[in-house]
Amino acid sequence: MNMPRRILHIDDDPIVTQLVAANLKKFGYTSTTLHDPRQVMQQLHNFQERVVIMDIGMPWIDGLDLLRQIKSFDGGIQVIMLTGLETMTTVLESLRLGAEACFFKPLDEMEPLVGAIEACFQKLERWMAMLNELSRRRQVEHAVAGELRVVHTALGEEN
Repeated sequence: MNMPRRILHIDDDPIVTQLVAANLKKFGYTSTTLHDPRQVMQQLHNFQERVVIMDIGMPWIDGLDLLRQIKSFDGGIQVIMLTGLETMTTVLESLRLGAEACFFKPLDEMEPLVGAIEACFQKLERWMAMLNELSRRRQVEHAVAGELRVVHTALGEEN
């Protein structure tokens, strides 16, 4: 199962989003960029991106607060932090809140970020496969239960 490799990138700095988008495109990813973090929840609701890259230090909404909102909205959304704030507390807090990884700007190389993105998509695909298997099992259980009702009814009519 291959889900679309679409990423939402939130950063108040357009230069960062342009550079990251251009590099991600080389690796086969499509990215949507937002420079206003107040638009993120509406974007996720409307377009259902499953992987998000975002800054921590942004105007209007702090990235850690936005991470809380995203995880509260849908805990399955995979979030990668890309920040210029380099404090141990900030990094640990982002990971504690559910970020999959944290990288620092400026990026010297794209490969570590791309590796984290790919790991996010692989995790999502494992979850989707598990949910599909669960759905299949529920359908089989429902069908078997229906057949048992028919058999029990038939046996009850014979007695």
